[in-house]
Amino acid sequence: MPLAQTWSVALVGLEGHLVEVEADIAQGLPKTTLIGLPDASLSEARDRVRAAVVNSGERFPDRKVTIGLSPATLPKTGSHYDVAIACALLTAAGVLEAGSLRQTAIIGELGLDGRIREVRGALAMTLAAARSSFERIIVPELNAGEARLVPGIEVYGMRSLRQVVAMLRGAEIPDEAPPRAEPRLLSESLTRVPEVDLDDVIGQQEGRRAIEAAAAGGHHLFLHGPPGSGKTMLAERLAGLMPDLSTDDSLEVSAVHSLAGLLTGDAELVVRPPFIAPHHTASLSSLVGGGSGMPRPGAISCAHRGILFIDEAPEMHPLTLDTLRQPLESGFIEVHRSAAVAKFPARFMLVLAANPCPCGLAGTAGAICSCTPQVLARYQQRISGPIKDRIDIQRQILPAARGATGEVSESTATVAQRVGAARDRQAFRYRHLGWGLNSEVPGPVLRRDFPLDPAGHTMLEDLYAAGRITARGFDRVVRLAWTLADLQGLDRPTAELTHQAFQLRTGEPLTDLSDHRPLKGTAA
Repeated sequence: MPLAQTWSVALVGLEGHLVEVEADIAQGLPKTTLIGLPDASLSEARDRVRAAVVNSGERFPDRKVTIGLSPATLPKTGSHYDVAIACALLTAAGVLEAGSLRQTAIIGELGLDGRIREVRGALAMTLAAARSSFERIIVPELNAGEARLVPGIEVYGMRSLRQVVAMLRGAEIPDEAPPRAEPRLLSESLTRVPEVDLDDVIGQQEGRRAIEAAAAGGHHLFLHGPPGSGKTMLAERLAGLMPDLSTDDSLEVSAVHSLAGLLTGDAELVVRPPFIAPHHTASLSSLVGGGSGMPRPGAISCAHRGILFIDEAPEMHPLTLDTLRQPLESGFIEVHRSAAVAKFPARFMLVLAANPCPCGLAGTAGAICSCTPQVLARYQQRISGPIKDRIDIQRQILPAARGATGEVSESTATVAQRVGAARDRQAFRYRHLGWGLNSEVPGPVLRRDFPLDPAGHTMLEDLYAAGRITARGFDRVVRLAWTLADLQGLDRPTAELTHQAFQLRTGEPLTDLSDHRPLKGTAA
């Protein structure tokens, strides 16, 4: 059979495209041609496949060989087409039967000795194959764990080309030495949060309320205050208040982590919201994603459905921080390259922590700040106004009073129960609209279908007319007010809760609406 075909998968961002791999053996001088917009690493597959076929005990055709990858207009990058090319070539040479490859997708990189090496993005590729109704997929053994996370498709983890040929022939699969997992250079932005509990935090009632509201409604959060006041402690405990991911979200997050190279060989689905904490010196491409050829996801995509925590936010380059503007609104990020445009999901909770000034003592009672007014203003302006306008909750975190050390604090489990109940109320309220959290609902829909208490709405209109909130801020206060109502089990936010939502957004002390006295347990 001089012509044969197999199937593999190309990834553009997180979206998988089925690629038909055709092999044609014709009369002519021995030469192997690879067509279909391959990149440099894929063009080298000609030499890898030739050596792997010969070293696996098979004969490489001494004729004119043409390998075509369709659709020809889709740029193709990476080495995961090697095994599919080898199988198409062996089928065209009559070594394998064409029927054995029906409804089978194949991914994997070949070593010169015929071993199959692991590849990135195996989970996303398996998802694409399953959605295209393929019955089975052949993957490197080291990727079999993550591929088996996808339901509805049979996964075969193979160690070598010899094993693939034996399986497709229906023969006994030879034993091979187990593959050695290559060292993984994990991104520094992936931070594994230690097992911490909210009852470790002493005092900080306003900070506790802020992270509880943020977790309940998916709101962005900005914590500022002097060094050692507890900003990072609160941020690290925020992830523990959030419930497990749904099945669909878990698959999507796991696919992003697979493409980023963050899943291990014995992979399991990512069931907990990820906590990603890039260093403040992180580059723009590490945050957004990119790379030569086909772009890879960055820190903001790895934080999808979880938390992106940036400590010492004013120390990050302002242009890098400002790249968060678009994904904060849209929930995705597009990385444009000459070869393709990759789109990655990026619906995360942004948590910023910052000192008030370079010395860290501005606004702290009893402390003397050594920064000049010009230095103080310049430092605070490093977080731009448009970024701050997209943040729902701003809180100043001051050192806890010494008398608070004897207080009994609520545990993470106790607060997480309230957060879970509030999220259940939101899911029920928006069950027919396609949203799950208050922070996701468009402002016009919220104002039209879920109006505030008339007194609360009038108060926000007055604040907007006075220039104290923007049009975007108006909608974000409404969303936050609904979250506060959900935490208290109310059917609609009261004027008092709307006022508190405004104070949480602007960073003002939480006071009673009637007499503006500080609420019990909060700082003035």
